[in-house]
Amino acid sequence: MVPINTAHRNPAHTRLLDALAAEDSSTRLKAALAAGTRPDPGFADALVARCAVEPDFFVRDMLTWALTRLPAELTVPGLCAELRSERAQARSQALHTLSKIGDGSAWPAITRSLLRDADDEVARSAWRAAVVLVPAGEREALAAELAAQFGRGDRAVRLSLSRALVALGDVIEPSLRKGFESGDPVVRAHARATERLLRDPDAAFEPDVDEANRIVALGPERAGGAAC
Repeated sequence: MVPINTAHRNPAHTRLLDALAAEDSSTRLKAALAAGTRPDPGFADALVARCAVEPDFFVRDMLTWALTRLPAELTVPGLCAELRSERAQARSQALHTLSKIGDGSAWPAITRSLLRDADDEVARSAWRAAVVLVPAGEREALAAELAAQFGRGDRAVRLSLSRALVALGDVIEPSLRKGFESGDPVVRAHARATERLLRDPDAAFEPDVDEANRIVALGPERAGGAAC
């Protein structure tokens, strides 16, 4: 966890920091709102640290907003340090916040291990951050890395991966073609669903993936017979 800087703390700082850790979520939400409404560099470490442990989604979102109100040179180093945390929420929320800040200096911190994190929420946050921060010259390599995970997780995870790939644009086409040629029907279906989203963002996502899951469950011969 990022250490909280206690230097130059005045009574107002102390009250706000205490409120960020209050039992009542509405108190914490108001404190995060106050921190963003009156940005103070002295709160940067405390806001980053609170992101790692805050249980309420709305408070976490407000903490992220408060961090975006501070200079990136103050927040990005601490957020990047959180990406090495053993706490999944610390990694996930730091990635989410980095995606909102959009400072390209954070790109080197988006490692392969984060893009393939065992925790689905961390991985999803890493995908979203990566497509925001990736330099133009590395977009195709990122597409290949993301596409290597076709077939991962449940529908929500797969849709997140597809949306991240689609956000990269036409550079994903070589990775899609590789997915089409996979021996795994779930991978092929996920690649096809992603291609449809690339061509038409309003296209349905589920059918091919559901059909592939049915093929895996029944076996190709039985699935084919059932369709006749």
